[in-house]
Amino acid sequence: MENHLYSYSPIIRRPRLHLPHNARVAFWVGVAVEHMPLDQPGMSLNPSTAMFKPDPLNTGWRDYGPRVGIWRLMDLFDRSGIRASCLLNSDACTYYPEIVEEGKKRNWAWIAHGKNNSVRLGTMTREDERVYLTEMTQVITEATGQQPKGWLGPALTESFNTPSLLQELGYSYLLDWGCDDQPFSLNVLQGRLLSVPYSLEINDSAIYVSKTLPGKEYAQMLIDQFKVLYAEGADTARVMGLGLHPFISGQPFRIRYLQEVLAYISQQKDVWLTTSDEIATWYLNVEAEA
Repeated sequence: MENHLYSYSPIIRRPRLHLPHNARVAFWVGVAVEHMPLDQPGMSLNPSTAMFKPDPLNTGWRDYGPRVGIWRLMDLFDRSGIRASCLLNSDACTYYPEIVEEGKKRNWAWIAHGKNNSVRLGTMTREDERVYLTEMTQVITEATGQQPKGWLGPALTESFNTPSLLQELGYSYLLDWGCDDQPFSLNVLQGRLLSVPYSLEINDSAIYVSKTLPGKEYAQMLIDQFKVLYAEGADTARVMGLGLHPFISGQPFRIRYLQEVLAYISQQKDVWLTTSDEIATWYLNVEAEA
């Protein structure tokens, strides 16, 4: 099936892209604040118990995030000068309002991440999905005081209707399509919608859970990723998005390695420490001026 959502564009054939402040790399951190219902399967440390109700093994692992891990990450972001982009389930606004409260104090960017991480898109009718997205957006807007501009699907799920429905609801970018190191335009029924880079290859769940690599190796992977993008950014701008989960990266034995990575990146010259919202706004202005 032909891909009608976006067009093929080799990076070597694009005009040179210039970031604000003449930066080489735009670096942003997305922290997932999620709710996974007690009686429904979600991400599992041990899939063999995922069908049990209750499932203490997996539920307890995931609940470490909002109870402990997010606060450890929040402290690290503060010390590193990182303003986070929060990938927010709307159910988390109800169950963990303290996290939203503290994120608002820090002027976090708020990205819609579905209702929770057990309800996935892809099987709803267009009208059912419209209702789902509208209700989710309203909850996040009321809780944060901001209409979310960006979207990341639960488990990166979408339907063929999702992009156009999100655009109708006032969204300006998606994070689901990890096929580029620069933002690009998506094809929607009307208006404009962007894809902003968010790499699954360096997402903590992909490394720590799927590949079970240790923190030292993960830290080196992140620094290697940054170094290549930084070198290439001398010719044309690159974006590095780092996706983190508090119940994974917020564990005590992993936090020191993330601290080393953030310290390294934040100390480099010509790096724009930013949010996914700001990247989308910048690129929309670049397109408007082209």
